[in-house]
Amino acid sequence: MLSSGPVLSGKSILLVDDDPVLHELVSAMLRGQDLVIESAYDGAEGLKKLLGGQFDVVVTDVRMPGMDGLTLLNKIHELRPGTKVVVMTAESTPVTVVRAIRDHAYTYLSKPFSRESLIETVNAAMHTAVDVDDIEVVSARHDWISLQLRCKLVTADRLSQFFRELAADLNVEERDSISTAFRELLMNAIEHGGKSDPNQKVHVTYVRTSRCILYYIRDPGPGFSFENLAHAAVSNTADRPFGHAEVRDKLGIRPGGFGILLTRNFADELVYSEKGNEVILIKYLPSTN
Repeated sequence: MLSSGPVLSGKSILLVDDDPVLHELVSAMLRGQDLVIESAYDGAEGLKKLLGGQFDVVVTDVRMPGMDGLTLLNKIHELRPGTKVVVMTAESTPVTVVRAIRDHAYTYLSKPFSRESLIETVNAAMHTAVDVDDIEVVSARHDWISLQLRCKLVTADRLSQFFRELAADLNVEERDSISTAFRELLMNAIEHGGKSDPNQKVHVTYVRTSRCILYYIRDPGPGFSFENLAHAAVSNTADRPFGHAEVRDKLGIRPGGFGILLTRNFADELVYSEKGNEVILIKYLPSTN
């Protein structure tokens, strides 16, 4: 989940969507947030308004007559590369998600969305410092995506939103569980393997077959041993079910430590390399036979 917090005054959003009802809905959801919302009803109008003014965030639909949202995203990246763009759609497809990642969208928002989700997404986009190479695409096939990520925790949140949409054909419970498992592994890789150092990078590969979804993560750290994880919930004993929290507090580590435990519960298979800095997560798909 993207981080939340108070939206600052004086911020502006350009909303691009061909549905007038959606504009009214978004305006109602963001009422009281002290935001200026400018409307455009197709990609060409949105690009014209963007080039004629300053906006902190652009929120655009994908499917629109004329210039669609992904073409608009590409043109914004060319002409105003520092602009943060949130892509939204009611019809997520792997091809759409891959294009959004490749063309440097900030994140992905599925319709219908809640007021809380909208506020959190807009807030995160406005307050997060993003570099164009935070997410570097190595392979952009819809069934084989390979990425290099700078070790920033917020990047884990952004990528998790994209990857959640790659499993849009699964039921909500399955999609949420696999997204949570992936995010926890990625957070561990960035925080513990990469020490949250943006000069370090984590390698991520997503593979989709007819039978499973596979995630591979490699961090730049020295690895770990399961015998030396006192700061993780997986090491808790029956008589000290939250013992890891005390260890994390003493070490000055953020609250948490449930990553491996959660991932074991959500994944069908979880395999670590001998060194401990590489992991493969496998989720089997429901049989179509």
